[in-house]
Amino acid sequence: MGDLLQPWHLIVLAIVAFLLFGAKRLPELGKGLGEGLKGFREGLKGVTDPPPQQSQNQQNAAPPPVSNAPIEPK
Repeated sequence: MGDLLQPWHLIVLAIVAFLLFGAKRLPELGKGLGEGLKGFREGLKGVTDPPPQQSQNQQNAAPPPVSNAPIEPK
């Protein structure tokens, strides 16, 4: 069965795309595809990277005190 993306296959696909979309639309389609792939990679990078760790001072700091005093209207 051979390789799926041989040079002849790519040439035939390029000709079919040129006939379907025309010379004016192909650069726009390529740009849109590239931007979509870039956004997809950035999204994956954000999912796979661990969150940044907080500094030691921030981890051991006590939370701010909570006041239980009633709020009086002015």
